[in-house]
Amino acid sequence: MTTSGRLIGVGTGPGDPELLTLKAVRAIESADVIAYFAKHGRGGNGKAIVEPLLKPGVTLLPLYYPVTTEIDKNDARYQNLITEFYDRSARSVAFHLDAGLTVAVLSEGDPLFYGSYMHLHIRLSQRYPTEVIPGISAMSGCWSLAGMPIVQGDDVLSVLPGTMTETELTRRLADTQAAVIMKVGRNLPKIRRALAAAGRLAEAVYVERGTMANAAMEKLADRADGDAPYFSLVLVPGWENSR
Repeated sequence: MTTSGRLIGVGTGPGDPELLTLKAVRAIESADVIAYFAKHGRGGNGKAIVEPLLKPGVTLLPLYYPVTTEIDKNDARYQNLITEFYDRSARSVAFHLDAGLTVAVLSEGDPLFYGSYMHLHIRLSQRYPTEVIPGISAMSGCWSLAGMPIVQGDDVLSVLPGTMTETELTRRLADTQAAVIMKVGRNLPKIRRALAAAGRLAEAVYVERGTMANAAMEKLADRADGDAPYFSLVLVPGWENSR
């Protein structure tokens, strides 16, 4: 260890500030620096969740993505831009850690589950004292909102990114009892087709902004096609013989 600075990855949960853990609240209130990811021109979802907890005078460190959906994720340009971004972000956080400060990096949901924080973690955790505070995941918040028992007994739950190919989505949906499909966005029409091909469309429930004040949900079969917001996912329950 080269410094007394401390890195904390903080899970901010699925959106409702009341679903922050007590440990997350303490970390946010005591940190010297609050780092958060956001698109340019926006405040960031993680920061919005914890806004009431930010102490006067705390240093805010926005980490602005250079690209989100403008370039295909498999394009070499995307890979280069995003790798450079995480390298640059790690250096920005390290600057404060080298000054002996505690830096809390906000991560929506859980930091190590599809979270941007993990890219900083692998770059910095071997050099600085590090703690990760888990958060309630978006999928947990959404199936709780829907009152949907998702798996039981020997059921298998598959977590699938909607960015997969339609063929692969269909294959995996046909080979699991329950599924959570994340990264919906502009992939909604493809997800619908894959669910239909796997014979699972009638069971699927679409949830957006789960646990937030403007949450909404409906059967996916009833929702019109079109882009979905960032905070959205599709639930396919298992537990066929519920009793």
